[in-house]
Amino acid sequence: MCKPVMKNTVLAFVLLFALSLQPPLRATDAPAEPVVDTSGKKLQVGQSYYIVPAMRTFTRCGKFECLNAEGLSLANIGETCPLDVVVVQRSFGLPLSFSPFDTNEGVVLESTDLNIVFSTDRTSCDEYSLVWKLDHFGGSKGEWVVTTGGSKGNPGRRTIRNWFKIDKCDGAYKIVYCPSVCLSSKHLCKDVGVFVDWRMAIGVGFSAMSIQS
Repeated sequence: MCKPVMKNTVLAFVLLFALSLQPPLRATDAPAEPVVDTSGKKLQVGQSYYIVPAMRTFTRCGKFECLNAEGLSLANIGETCPLDVVVVQRSFGLPLSFSPFDTNEGVVLESTDLNIVFSTDRTSCDEYSLVWKLDHFGGSKGEWVVTTGGSKGNPGRRTIRNWFKIDKCDGAYKIVYCPSVCLSSKHLCKDVGVFVDWRMAIGVGFSAMSIQS
């Protein structure tokens, strides 16, 4: 069982010799900026939003054509449960909410650990939660895709794949898998992008996005 990383905890390991050769260090723990939606309003914890492309559409180009998508939804790509997170065309997709590890702020902050949860009443896999998590795809390259069935809160080794972050990206945002809620757990640290079959995955580049209320 690991201990969650608390907001104001700072661990410093100082090498005196190294410091003698370096200029004075600057503070790096400046307060995180709030994530804002397309109208400039701060994202509120627990409210529903849509993730939409920052440049009108998510684009994936195949051998003969480029296909565009406009939002995120759920689908049975492997014809089994739980449902995978996919991009869809001609729709904003399904609404979702954000649940940060530290909910004291009341707003969603950049580069902080959070759960992402779809907001919908019923699915074809009702026995699974709609909390995002990483799942091993098992392909030849060992891909990791974003699926559902995760658990909300309770940071630890068993839930480490359920935590994502929203980072600033060229005037927009991107979703990142790089949890810091559990220092004792080893994990991947990569951007979330669009996989070849329209599933969201890590290690395939990133998709610039905006968040719309």
